[in-house]
Amino acid sequence: MPVVVGIAAVLLWQVLVTSLKVPTYILPLPTEVANTLWTERADLWNATLVTTFEVLSGFILAVLISVPVAMLIVSFKWFETIVYPFLVLLQTVPKIALAPLFVVWFGFGIVPKVLVTFLICFFPILLDTMTGLRSSSPEMASMVRSMGGGKWSIFTKVRLPAALPHLFSGLKVAITLAVVGAVVGEFVGATEGLGYLLLRANANLDTPLLFAAIVILTVLGLIVYYTVTLIERLAIPWHVSQRAETAVTTGPAL
Repeated sequence: MPVVVGIAAVLLWQVLVTSLKVPTYILPLPTEVANTLWTERADLWNATLVTTFEVLSGFILAVLISVPVAMLIVSFKWFETIVYPFLVLLQTVPKIALAPLFVVWFGFGIVPKVLVTFLICFFPILLDTMTGLRSSSPEMASMVRSMGGGKWSIFTKVRLPAALPHLFSGLKVAITLAVVGAVVGEFVGATEGLGYLLLRANANLDTPLLFAAIVILTVLGLIVYYTVTLIERLAIPWHVSQRAETAVTTGPAL
């Protein structure tokens, strides 16, 4: 159904633009966008590689830092008291306001884009990981402890499994925001990437190229989102959300 609806929307777009004779610089035909995707494929491919690297680098960096920080916050009250208010303060600062500062500090290379992406991804992962770690059952922890398990056993057998569904929820939110963060960083200062290509196309009123870059960004967002979703299914097939989704996909058992 989504494919059918998408095709119908593109056909309607083609018919309306043709019948109303809308200028290309306002709204191009889908065929013009497709033609631009082919004729500009070399520039679009190179820009896609740059933006994809920024997205994945910032996202992975956010995971590697936010998860341990969340574990420290949940484990040590003094650490939460000292660090958490500053993390909230950092989250309230608009990331677009920090991007020019990163350009001043680190130049027009890839580092400012990765940092903006990291900052946008960091807080959703942190909050969901904290929520998951705190949602574990105290009764289960007591049972593991009564069976001779130590802190490590409680963490691996109780707290971590309880945290994984929440963690993946944060990861799915963050990976879509990572695409936004990379493009925002490229808007502020870049010489390559899809964000830079968007700015160049906008300056030249090249609307078909604008739409082509937007299409690629949309596809990139879908790919990284469903990649995280696939990893979630493989990592926690036992969770109720995955069982329910599988039941909806395959239908009820007879």
